[in-house]
Amino acid sequence: MNTNYLYSDLTGQIIKAYYNVYNTLGFGFLEKVYENAMMIELRKMGIEADQQKLLKVYYDEEEVGHYFADILVENKVVVELKAAESLSPDHEAQLVNYLRATDLEVGLLLNFGKKVEHLRRVLTKDYKPPRRNPNRS
Repeated sequence: MNTNYLYSDLTGQIIKAYYNVYNTLGFGFLEKVYENAMMIELRKMGIEADQQKLLKVYYDEEEVGHYFADILVENKVVVELKAAESLSPDHEAQLVNYLRATDLEVGLLLNFGKKVEHLRRVLTKDYKPPRRNPNRS
């Protein structure tokens, strides 16, 4: 397995769980069905995960909103699930924005559409805008 990126072993296990669920259920269900199945699969693999995890978004050190991550794995990887015909740039932008708005650096976008589609994004702190005003004392 390629270990040149952050949490490569963990994301590899998540993708394995995705394939197990996809191969068992196929496509055509609502996203929530796949989310529940992913939680079962991750639990069977001994991987800690939270479903619909509340994550807060900050601007200039103030909370400006929140979102619910479909699945947050080991407090390290945001997993955004889709049940769409195919992934779109908007889906990817949603994942990138989730990463930019939090202290998390790794995200997976997994689609349970007609064909297997997944996307891994690593957004290191070096590439993120600061979450607070650096001129503020």
